Amino acid sequence: MSIDQVKALKPKNKALFLDRDGVINEDYGHVWRIADFDLVQGVTEVIKSAMKKNYKIIVVTNQAGIGKGMYKESDFDALTEHMKGLFECQGCTIDSIYFCPCHPTEGKGSYLQDSFDRKPNPGMLLRAKDDFNLDMSASVLIGDKITDIQAGKSAGVSINILYQPRSIEMSSSLGCEKITDLKQALGYL
Repeated sequence: MSIDQVKALKPKNKALFLDRDGVINEDYGHVWRIADFDLVQGVTEVIKSAMKKNYKIIVVTNQAGIGKGMYKESDFDALTEHMKGLFECQGCTIDSIYFCPCHPTEGKGSYLQDSFDRKPNPGMLLRAKDDFNLDMSASVLIGDKITDIQAGKSAGVSINILYQPRSIEMSSSLGCEKITDLKQALGYL
């Protein structure tokens, strides 16, 4: 029996995909310093609710600041450990974090590319699908940009939620849910 056949026999998991800047933490533009990392109100409640319903909690984040030379991967790693620690103190677990440091026009060196992982492309979500044996049709994505929604739709995520606390400025043509308070996402889990 092949690995794919074995995976097909296993029950599939579902995931809550979260963008980082603008959904998990306030987006001040290329957040990489711990001093600038402020959790969005309601994010821990959403994660706890998803955990109780057996969702895998997966962060998918573009980190073009690395590619642009604004900060290093080690800075991102340090902030990631800080974020995970904050969540652990509140009883939340992040199952995995996927990030893409590339930028198609402003990246430097090997980071100058239109990576399949960079949202709106679905690469990070599809890698998570394989890594966690996910049923994308039972999964949920919360993002604050249209590119997040496009990535979710391309990956087959059934519920894609656009979180914009200040305004909802997109048409319904993209076919996603729209919220202005993160706690409204609880109704979709």
